Amino acid sequence: MQIIDGKATATAIKAEIAAEVKSIVEAGGKRPHLAAVLVGHDGGSETYVKNKVIACEQCGFKSTLIRYEADITEEELLACVDKLNRDDDVDGFIVQLPLPKHIDEQKIIEAIDYRKDVDGFHPVNVGRMAIGLPCFISATPLGILTLLRHYNIQTSGKKCVVLGRSNIVGKPMAQLMMQKQYGDATVTVCHSRSKDLKKECREADIIIAAIGRPDFVTADMVKDGAVIIDVGTTRVPDSSRKSGFRLNGDVKFDEVAPKCSFITPVPGGVGPMTICSLMKNTLSAGKKEFYK
Repeated sequence: MQIIDGKATATAIKAEIAAEVKSIVEAGGKRPHLAAVLVGHDGGSETYVKNKVIACEQCGFKSTLIRYEADITEEELLACVDKLNRDDDVDGFIVQLPLPKHIDEQKIIEAIDYRKDVDGFHPVNVGRMAIGLPCFISATPLGILTLLRHYNIQTSGKKCVVLGRSNIVGKPMAQLMMQKQYGDATVTVCHSRSKDLKKECREADIIIAAIGRPDFVTADMVKDGAVIIDVGTTRVPDSSRKSGFRLNGDVKFDEVAPKCSFITPVPGGVGPMTICSLMKNTLSAGKKEFYK
């Protein structure tokens, strides 16, 4: 069993990005600029955005953080998006999800210029991804693909089970694992209505768990030698921690790990690669790789 070290992989990739940015700037090019919009004070979002700002510094990017209180109106947030769309200095930007309930998340996503949509959530990017055209790929699925390649994990012809069907992870991950140029695997998507889910998992060579249910995947659901990618990051109360919580994955790690060929830990697995992938997308936006 080998633990997939997302933190070390992300550190190496960010160093490569920083070296490329240095070369671009020294040649008289523009430093990539990522902006993030944070609404309210959700603990997970605060941590995530803070880590994005740090990653920008590590990669040599310019970064801007725009904060709003949770009572901001939808119209005010749309105005902010429009302003960022029209700002030529901003190469890419994100509006951190989730948003307060009175704001239509999909409306905000669709208002973002798809050429600056480094989260890869805009329908144009989702559609281009689905048919294999160059685009911004959602950060978490892109991070998972990068890890699989970095560890030379064979996916072609393998049976892959994706647990979860969210627009952010499950659906795009299934699409990418199915496509010839990415996973080239046989893909099954399981969710809350799936029948005999344990049987599906036991037949899988690769399980990508993204359902947000702590310790859901247990040893009896995993065949010997399987590859396990745990996307779950649920905050579980833990009085022994200074923060008062711990991050728990969807996989019961101690029980499942001995049966695996490869497994990602939580934290330190997929999480660092998500932010790293956002940096890759921002660099691509700055270089106009996908859209002029």
